Amino acid sequence: MRSVEAAPARLLYALLMRNGWWDLSVLLCQEVDVSQFLHLVKNNTHFHLGAFVNLTNTPTSSSSSSSSSPSSSPPSSSWSGAGVPAAGGEVRAETSSSLSSGPSSSFPSFFSGASSSSPSSPSKWDQQQGVMRRLEALRDPLSASSTVAVVTFGCEMREVRRLWTLATRMMLPDFHWVLGDSQNVAELRTEGLPLGLLAHGGMGSPSLDHYVQDALELVARAVGSAALENPAMALIPGTTNCMDLQGRNGSSGAYLARFLSNSSFEGHSGFISRGGGLGGALDAGQSVVSEAHHFIWSLQLDPLGQPTWTRLGRWRQGRVLMDQGVWPALRGGGGGGDWRRSARLHMRVVTLVEHPFVFTREVDADGMCPAGQLCLDPLTNDTAGLQGLFQNLAGPNGTVPTRLKKCCYGYCIDLLEKLAEDMGFTFDLYIVGDGKYGGMKNGRWTGLVGDLLSGAAHMAVTSFSINSARSQVIDFTSPFFSTSLGILVRTRDTAAPIGAFMWPLHWSMWLGIFVSLHVTAVFLTLYEWQSPFGMTPRGRNRQRIFSFSSALNVCYAILFGRTVAIKPPKCWTGRLLMNLWAIFCLFCLSTYTANLAAVMVGEKTYEQLSGIHDPKLHHPSQGFRFATVRESSAEDYLKKSFPEMHEYMRRYNAPATPAGISSLK
Repeated sequence: MRSVEAAPARLLYALLMRNGWWDLSVLLCQEVDVSQFLHLVKNNTHFHLGAFVNLTNTPTSSSSSSSSSPSSSPPSSSWSGAGVPAAGGEVRAETSSSLSSGPSSSFPSFFSGASSSSPSSPSKWDQQQGVMRRLEALRDPLSASSTVAVVTFGCEMREVRRLWTLATRMMLPDFHWVLGDSQNVAELRTEGLPLGLLAHGGMGSPSLDHYVQDALELVARAVGSAALENPAMALIPGTTNCMDLQGRNGSSGAYLARFLSNSSFEGHSGFISRGGGLGGALDAGQSVVSEAHHFIWSLQLDPLGQPTWTRLGRWRQGRVLMDQGVWPALRGGGGGGDWRRSARLHMRVVTLVEHPFVFTREVDADGMCPAGQLCLDPLTNDTAGLQGLFQNLAGPNGTVPTRLKKCCYGYCIDLLEKLAEDMGFTFDLYIVGDGKYGGMKNGRWTGLVGDLLSGAAHMAVTSFSINSARSQVIDFTSPFFSTSLGILVRTRDTAAPIGAFMWPLHWSMWLGIFVSLHVTAVFLTLYEWQSPFGMTPRGRNRQRIFSFSSALNVCYAILFGRTVAIKPPKCWTGRLLMNLWAIFCLFCLSTYTANLAAVMVGEKTYEQLSGIHDPKLHHPSQGFRFATVRESSAEDYLKKSFPEMHEYMRRYNAPATPAGISSLK
């Protein structure tokens, strides 16, 4: 039993003919022999081979034009590149002189995350620009027939995903993508690949046990069929006479051989059938072959809207056999085998950094995002400015300042990528300029709502709450995440600042106390010096002098309640004033002590809040501060439901959530 593999060139040729994709282009990622496929296409006058894009020697932005191999060709038969038909119908295979030694080419290094050790090696950005210039050949606006299908050779799945992303960013026409190389179906992925992508390959290599089982089943089928027709010839061993030449053709062995050669079935190792020879006796040129399973797959949406690889048919004995009898594209009566939507919608999406829904990080040295989605932080909501930035970003030679580039990732970004994959649209992503969700200010909407209303963005994806005011001007999808308003408090006590002892009284009260103290000291000094009984050089008590410093000592001692050595005034007016000052200090000290106890208790227990109706929020104590994010749904709710609370907290509101969190630390 011989094992026979499928011919990929003839399989691709049959697929293209069945779908009517006569105008095609070829993408070559690595040096592989495609001469047989190109020879089949060239010999069929229905086919028009457009661009032959050889990415194995992709030039960088600093490379000269002489280093690039032709990525497209005229309609004539003159070609260059790997395995391209030359003039006269001859097929020749050439290796580009710019290829590096070894089996790997320069194109796969563009997708690798590791940078080259050579200082003169091109950066990933330069290589991307070179690939985009090569892909421009697929646009072909001057050709009479535009490219319908793109067949890739030597491309890994991650390279196909990146090529399709670049083609989408360049706004190239919609192509039917076909993987020319045989794939291992068990290793196929769906993330980031275009719907309708065609692939072919097997389910893995059959083992020796599979061949043994198929051989036993072949013998059992042949004996069973032979026994039904002539049991005596099939089951009873016959005698053989070497001298009987006339009966040689009627032996049981020849009889069973005829049934063996005519038996065919779908076995474990493949399709079992006769591989050659003539009918009748089993001659030397006749054998049984096992044609390996080779299936045709297409990336389609399942009933739940998830992309999945769907088996369309199989390749058997040089023909395409469909599982369902017809192509899915032809069931609706449409031609051309278009399995996807007629056009992809391109949208501009705005987001707002809100952890854990949206995070940002800086781009790498080449201005690329190793992980996440490339987004812009333009700090503006001008529609024309945004369009210009994204056009420069998508252009092959356009540049955007690195300071405006960010890498966006998170739950909402993953949701957006999945939505784009399922719905079949592409998008440009940017961060809202003013960093706000959106609220009515001076008769105009700000933030995300303002960008949607002005046309700067077509869609907003972030942690965006639904309220009545926003619902009147914009449309919302069904909520993908249900939350409620929460109060974030500090989880640990921090050390009190050095000026915490002044918290119980307002700054104006402290200023009034110390101004009154010095005014009282001045009057005590004046009264003592004007009295004939005072302690002055002109008074009766000349041994001791009552100066302004003595008056300050008296006032401070009474204020702080400390017993110190003082010089009390001798005149009756001064003593009366000193007692009035003592009464005033008693009231101040009592007020300070009471407020100090309240502040200390509040400092230890204010984190224990029962909710939005907690009395600590409706009747805040001195020094207790709380806030929310400006122009958010939470502020709008508090403004309508609790106007007094909103008026108190309005002075402390933060511009964004990160700023509010940092103020708690």
